[in-house]
Amino acid sequence: MNTDQLVRTFIEYYEDRGHHRITGSTLLPPPGDPVLFTTSGMHPLTPHLEGRPHPLGRRLVNVQRCLRTTDLDEVGDRTHLTVFEMLGTWSLGDYEGPQSLDWGYGLLTDGLGVDPGLLHVTVFGGDDRVGPDTGSLELWQDRGVPVELTVEDNWWSNGPTGPCGPDSEIFLWTGDTPPRSTPTQDDRWVEVWNHVMMRHRRLDDGSLVPLPQRNVDTGLGLERLSSLLQGRGSVFECDVFDPWRRLLPTLWELDEPSLRLVSDHLRSGIVVIGDGVRPSNTGRGYVLRRLLRRVLTVLRRDDPQRGLGDLPDELIRHTLDRFRQDVDPDVVRRILLDEEHRFGRLLDRGRQVLSRPRFRGPLTEDDLHYLHDTHGLPRELVLDLRPR
Repeated sequence: MNTDQLVRTFIEYYEDRGHHRITGSTLLPPPGDPVLFTTSGMHPLTPHLEGRPHPLGRRLVNVQRCLRTTDLDEVGDRTHLTVFEMLGTWSLGDYEGPQSLDWGYGLLTDGLGVDPGLLHVTVFGGDDRVGPDTGSLELWQDRGVPVELTVEDNWWSNGPTGPCGPDSEIFLWTGDTPPRSTPTQDDRWVEVWNHVMMRHRRLDDGSLVPLPQRNVDTGLGLERLSSLLQGRGSVFECDVFDPWRRLLPTLWELDEPSLRLVSDHLRSGIVVIGDGVRPSNTGRGYVLRRLLRRVLTVLRRDDPQRGLGDLPDELIRHTLDRFRQDVDPDVVRRILLDEEHRFGRLLDRGRQVLSRPRFRGPLTEDDLHYLHDTHGLPRELVLDLRPR
């Protein structure tokens, strides 16, 4: 099953169960949201999770593009991407968690053909403020799926304050041997779907109060599930990355971790540009700048002549089409090349500054702050320019 077929199967399954599809928004969160980018499908729906009626009703489904900078250092492993698509469903004060989990189990096993014997779940075991999630526990016991009870790992929140609640996470076994151990003990269990019973709001003092309605919010990483269903070893091997894996190795000779990082960061940069962000030294623009400079640092580490001007048009067009962005590919290319030119000038200046006698020995924190504040040289760039 390719990724487009997976999306259609998911949407149609929930439409058959009374859900209305909402249009996934851009990476830019709604006004007033303190985060730089949308990190989950629930971001645009926060007011409705807190009680405001949604014009399409109480049952919703969508595909939402997301960006997470918290995973930057993990990009290059089997499961993490910077920009990805998330499949989501919501019950806004309608059905409860066990119904959501039952439908999720049915879609995975009957709809997508996942062997039930390869599933394991985690459930909130309760703490001194909120009791155990007995509804989820009983549902999974009835289905014969093994359960691991946790506390912190199964409490979902979107920050220090706001909507939150217990969750139940569904894991798929990816090992070569029969399943053993539990998700918290063996990373061959890969999380594929999180069902959050969003019933509480955390206040500034840390206390919990009930939300006006009991919601269910679920999120499932599209590329991650697609790679697992296709029997691939990582998200970078699923079909949406086929053009990248076909073209980049012939263009730049990179080891596998570097190939994954370059593919992810360039793809993410194109999507961020497609949503209207431009490189800058603050906010969203700095995230974009950091992504592109990480790419350029990797490319030039072995060959200073490598550059973004070599990037095939096909990869820019493929990415914009994949994320349904109506942007001229030539505009994207110009922004990439302009940023590369700025980075080249910064490298030249950085090398000149670091050649001064005061910077030839070990650098202190004061040195790093001075280089950043006075010369605009970020810490990661300074450390990369230093002899290894």
